[in-house]
Amino acid sequence: MAPSFSNRIKHAWNAFTNDKVSRNMTYLDTGGSYGLRPDRVRLNLSNERSIISSIYTRIGIDISSVDIRHVRLDENNRYLSSINSGLNDCLSLEANIDQSAQAFKQDVAMSLLDKGIVAIVPVETSLNPLNTASYDIKSLRVGEILTWYPKHVQVRVYNDLNGKKEDITLPKSLVCIIENPLYAVMNEPNSTLQRLIRKLNLLDAIDEQSSSGKLDLIIQLPYVIKSEARRLQAESRRKDIEEQLKGSQYGIAYTDGTEKITQLNRPAENNMLAQVEYLTNMLYGQLGLTAEVIAGTADEKTMLNYHSRTIKPLLIAITQGMKRTFLSKTARSQMQSIEFFRDPFELVPVGSIADIADKFTRNEILSSNEIRSILGFKPSSDPKADQLINSNIPEPVVDPMVEPNQSQDTNQQPQV
Repeated sequence: MAPSFSNRIKHAWNAFTNDKVSRNMTYLDTGGSYGLRPDRVRLNLSNERSIISSIYTRIGIDISSVDIRHVRLDENNRYLSSINSGLNDCLSLEANIDQSAQAFKQDVAMSLLDKGIVAIVPVETSLNPLNTASYDIKSLRVGEILTWYPKHVQVRVYNDLNGKKEDITLPKSLVCIIENPLYAVMNEPNSTLQRLIRKLNLLDAIDEQSSSGKLDLIIQLPYVIKSEARRLQAESRRKDIEEQLKGSQYGIAYTDGTEKITQLNRPAENNMLAQVEYLTNMLYGQLGLTAEVIAGTADEKTMLNYHSRTIKPLLIAITQGMKRTFLSKTARSQMQSIEFFRDPFELVPVGSIADIADKFTRNEILSSNEIRSILGFKPSSDPKADQLINSNIPEPVVDPMVEPNQSQDTNQQPQV
């Protein structure tokens, strides 16, 4: 039954006309305000100014596109069903009041690559985790580990109650600590990534010096500068050339025929760029990356190699860290787990989908409705579409007059 006109007028709400909520909120009512989002992940300054940030962003987006679920397994450790829990909501829908599940997973991945070690902190739980292990997680945040203790860690986490990042000390059994499996390649002080960052910073410094507008000239005068008078004469000559270059429209000056000018800031050879390219190719090889993966033009085999060598180890580290921290021994004995699921048809060309769908349905691996859901179509109402059957084989005709356990042997002779 549709609501009446008076009921709609009484309960309707508009953000611009409700003065009590939208227009009269003062600074004290809503808390501190920021021009930029305070809980957003911030990379190190040296990483933001180089190509490293694009690598972190690419890997973070690829990890965030993989489904991570709180599931129940069967006796053979196979996926059985998803568990309707607060932890599953954090991993599939909303991690906290500021981040969706996808933004949270990207935050975890990029912070892990940038810092080397991160902590996932359960901010809100149903019960006190210090007193019981049977609690459900309502909110998750990514934190930076500041100090290590024997059984505790000091973590810097964003507090959404006051809008500030606070340093809190929590037991290691409560905090999910994840270490980058590529730590030796990316986060060690003398790793390939750190060496590349230093070379890029040096290259940027050289470029800034070259484009600073200075000429860096040495003027060789035709006399020896040893006395004070000769030194003053040389200084006057230098200022004269500066005034000529500054006052000229095209930057042209004249000198004496006996004077010689040498320019220093135009080196004929500089192998810094070659070193940067060498370290970049080495880093790509150690990470399982290629320039085609970053550009989005890689073929299926290259992407599979990238997912197996780069994305999968990071996902295993994230899921195992959450499994050992957020699931108690009792929950694990009940076959609960945290698993990741990647779409196997993500890299399949459109022309091959029909052949793959035929093989999966013919061999009774997936039903027709499961194939339709992968392709983005709504399920069919035909009951046959939910059954694992081979449509290419005709179903046997069952005689309703013959019982299933009754034997029909036509060669048997009747007994006298």
